[in-house]
Amino acid sequence: MAKKKVSLPSDRALQVGPPTSVVLATCISPEGRPNIITLGMYMPISANPPLITIGVSPRRHSHRLIEETKEFVINVPSKNLVRQTILCGSASGREHDKFVEAGLTPIPAAKVKPPLIKECVSNLECKVVASYVCGDHTLFVGEIVAAHADKDMLTNGTLDVLKAKPISHKGDFYFTPKAILKHER
Repeated sequence: MAKKKVSLPSDRALQVGPPTSVVLATCISPEGRPNIITLGMYMPISANPPLITIGVSPRRHSHRLIEETKEFVINVPSKNLVRQTILCGSASGREHDKFVEAGLTPIPAAKVKPPLIKECVSNLECKVVASYVCGDHTLFVGEIVAAHADKDMLTNGTLDVLKAKPISHKGDFYFTPKAILKHER
């Protein structure tokens, strides 16, 4: 029996796609003041060289910082950081010190100026190699120049999502994996 499909207006189209990974991107002002932004627009796009892209609205304080410094760090929060993740996506870094307010710890990166977030399970240091205006967001393409992960969150050198419990997002919901089927190759 065929399922009935309904049409949606274009402004709701993104709401029927799958959930997206949630990351905390850190950036820094030219004067050295760090900031955090919560992003649901994150995607790996190349293995060689290792490239990722993030989508950031030009209205966001972090947009200007990334545009000016050409650097950012992707920090992967686990489910125990969901409240902090929501806070970092709700307050503006123009008026708030999100590290202090969220109780997160900045630690020095190896190759870029923005700090890593100590409490996150993994961190990807990136240098911007390209940017593209796409509708109401800018896609920043970052080359990963250094990567870090909590040792106990890795299985065979890969982030173990059952241990790490990364956050996904759809609409007003934030959630983490409970069960995952392994693809046998």
